[in-house]
Amino acid sequence: QVQLVESGGGLVQSGGSLRLSCAASGRTFSRHVMGWFRQAPGKEREFVAAVSWSGGNTDYADSVKGRFTNSRDNAANRVYLQMNSLKPEDTAVYYCAASSYVFLSTSTGQYAYWGQGTQVTVSS
Repeated sequence: QVQLVESGGGLVQSGGSLRLSCAASGRTFSRHVMGWFRQAPGKEREFVAAVSWSGGNTDYADSVKGRFTNSRDNAANRVYLQMNSLKPEDTAVYYCAASSYVFLSTSTGQYAYWGQGTQVTVSS
């Protein structure tokens, strides 16, 4: 079992930056792919980024490529999402998720564990 708690959300102006953090409990954290998803009001939850067990491989949604960086620290049981050049359309609740599958996945169905989410609001 993996329990996840996100932090770092908040209100930021367009063009600004935020760093989300996800703290994980559980001895098997390093054997889980870690993903970030987001959900805006009235919209479905969508994939943002994922990082492999070792941190060596990453995947990003086209909408955030070049602006967001997903990383992890297995020794600290943490995963991070550095978000730069934020846009109003990035406004959403951001969720951290863990998958026991080997390969990176953009599908919510592949992730068994979820955090409670943290709100990110980008003002124009």
